[in-house]
Amino acid sequence: MQHLKYLSAYPAALQDKVRRLIAEQQLGAYLADKYPQRHTVQTDRALYEYVADLKREFLRSGPAIDKVIYDSKLDVLRHALGLHTTISRVQGGKLKAKKEIRIASLFKEGAPEFLQMIVVHELAHLKENDHNKAFYRLCEFMQPGYHQTEFDLRLYLTHRELVREQSA
Repeated sequence: MQHLKYLSAYPAALQDKVRRLIAEQQLGAYLADKYPQRHTVQTDRALYEYVADLKREFLRSGPAIDKVIYDSKLDVLRHALGLHTTISRVQGGKLKAKKEIRIASLFKEGAPEFLQMIVVHELAHLKENDHNKAFYRLCEFMQPGYHQTEFDLRLYLTHRELVREQSA
């Protein structure tokens, strides 16, 4: 039985359906049919604007974001897809906090829904630190269908890993 590390928290019956798709070599086709588009947000500057637009639309009262970048190391470090950080620095006797969002650079090639899901997730952390009910309600508010998109993103990561293993 194939271990599905990105789907380990899901029910066994759902994992079995995914295993069948993999065995029938249909997972890639399923994802391509459901997510045929690729986004055009390719630079750090465009990503910053994209994040700022979503923040303006849904979190006007949230803290300012100082930096948003694609990070090529995120895929490897901590198995994170996105990361939000607060960096504190002393400037002249005052403590300044800067908010940063880093998105794994593998999402430069993905569907717009996947990029939006990662950004929404990181923006939600500006209001809710923990992955609690309020956090997921906020994610669902900013991106209706958030949970399904998160599941499909996990399918995408599974497929991506399988393709890499087969080509190695």
